[in-house]
Amino acid sequence: MIVVTGAAGFIGSALVSKLNQAGHEHIMVVDDFSKTEKAHNLAGKTIGVKISRNDFLTWFKENGKEVDFVYHIGARTDTSEFDKAIFDELNVEYSKEIWKWCSHYKIPLVYASSAATYGMGELGYKDDHKTIPQLKPLNPYGDSKQTFDEWVLRQHTHPPFWAGLKFFNVYGPNEYHKGRMASVVFHAYHQINKTGAMKLFRSHNPEYKDGEQKRDFVYVKDLVNICMFLKNEKVESGIYNLGSGKARTFLDLVRATFEAMNREENIGFIDTPEDIRDKYQYFTEADMTKLITQGYNKGFHTLEQGVEDYVKNYLMENKYF
Repeated sequence: MIVVTGAAGFIGSALVSKLNQAGHEHIMVVDDFSKTEKAHNLAGKTIGVKISRNDFLTWFKENGKEVDFVYHIGARTDTSEFDKAIFDELNVEYSKEIWKWCSHYKIPLVYASSAATYGMGELGYKDDHKTIPQLKPLNPYGDSKQTFDEWVLRQHTHPPFWAGLKFFNVYGPNEYHKGRMASVVFHAYHQINKTGAMKLFRSHNPEYKDGEQKRDFVYVKDLVNICMFLKNEKVESGIYNLGSGKARTFLDLVRATFEAMNREENIGFIDTPEDIRDKYQYFTEADMTKLITQGYNKGFHTLEQGVEDYVKNYLMENKYF
């Protein structure tokens, strides 16, 4: 049995779809299923068992011998949430319990970390274990992921294989439920549909022109391909970046969205809200060397390829992956 936590969410449900495509049907999906807005993400997928997030750890403690692999994707991911206790419970302590029982039952584990741990990028974006304890996240969400990564690196008892994945700016199908936390592609598509235009944050950094702030945007299909690679190939345990490896501007992203929609480009700018200006990242780019040297060679969608597939095959068709 393969366990996927956060299975009804954006990345978790895309991973379940990819597992189905690979012939895996005996999957335990774990989530807070009271949030009905995520129900469509699992519709039509083949799963074995559905269990509430609140019940899973008790089940796992008693039945871990039935599990072959764990993908711990579930987390509280709202970067505007500032209640540290919520993140301590869901992102740190819950993850420690999963680690403990994966170690006890000798179950391989892949878990979701985050590029939010890199903060302003003062130390760069290299997934080197010696650098990780020095990182300074900008919000409680990033702090929680950093806390768990640091805890993992101190452990002497661990699963037979483990990998922590620092997700960068993920976009793609199955994020319909995320509201304001959905990707810029998602918001651009809907804003263009509604108004014929898209407004981006103006730059408040003299080193960057308006719209030329850069992010590492990674298509969710590439992300789940890497998750499958880590399950099927002999890879060294550790913390890995998971981005495209190439920073692109917000202008690039929005222009690709207009192109995919076959709409005339109309881009304007608004001031970045003052309350986030001092924590606004102007550049992120995953150093993917570590994963590639472990043998990953499937490559990545370019931004234009990913946006075109997402817009034309999912957003326009209102379809799920």
